[in-house]
Amino acid sequence: MKPLIFASRNGKEILRDPLNLAFGIGFPLVLMLLLSAIQANIPVSLFEIEHLAPGIAVFGLSFLALFSGTLIAKDRSTSYLMRLYAAPLRAADFILGYALPLLPIAVAQSAVCFATSIGLGLKPDIGTLAAIAVLLPAAALYIGIGLLAGSVFTDKQVGGICGALLTNVSAWLSGTWFDLNLVGGTFKQIAEVLPFSHAVDAARAAAAGDWGAVFPHLWWVIGYAAVANTAAAAVFGKKMRSDNN
Repeated sequence: MKPLIFASRNGKEILRDPLNLAFGIGFPLVLMLLLSAIQANIPVSLFEIEHLAPGIAVFGLSFLALFSGTLIAKDRSTSYLMRLYAAPLRAADFILGYALPLLPIAVAQSAVCFATSIGLGLKPDIGTLAAIAVLLPAAALYIGIGLLAGSVFTDKQVGGICGALLTNVSAWLSGTWFDLNLVGGTFKQIAEVLPFSHAVDAARAAAAGDWGAVFPHLWWVIGYAAVANTAAAAVFGKKMRSDNN
């Protein structure tokens, strides 16, 4: 129950900044509307909604890294977290408390994205709901990356790393905007080693009802998410011990 109580406080902190939340949900939707408008006016299939929607949903989740990283970095810069160190919470409890309130936001982001895509022509079926569920490990991945960055860097540094660098790396190496086979070579090899393209491919497979193609990609995302969150807990615990000494 202790992490849940801490999570409740963090959820209230996140909701106190509705502008960032609106941007995190709204900006990907603007991109989807823009690219769909482009698709409607070109003779080739470049941004078909069936392929675009899952990619945009993953791109939207990348903003969770900024939310989680900024939250933990701001707490580290104040005496609030120092006082919490006296509570009977382990480092993993703190990380869980920061992560939990972001998961409902991730579900809401994905749901809004797919609801908008249905208005743009995506056929609603069980695959749509499955795609939202498949995106949860991707959400955990981005949250873990943000918490790891926030455990090391200041809130301003987190803004640059998670807000600018990560979102761009995630967007370009995920295959959201173009087929990675069009570039090929080293670029494709790097993209396939990282989890972002696997998150998009897993969501696309789920949305299409191709269940057999989901888990080969989803295991990559789950593995990276586990590493990111474990590393965040380890680094946070080290910082906590050093601050108490």
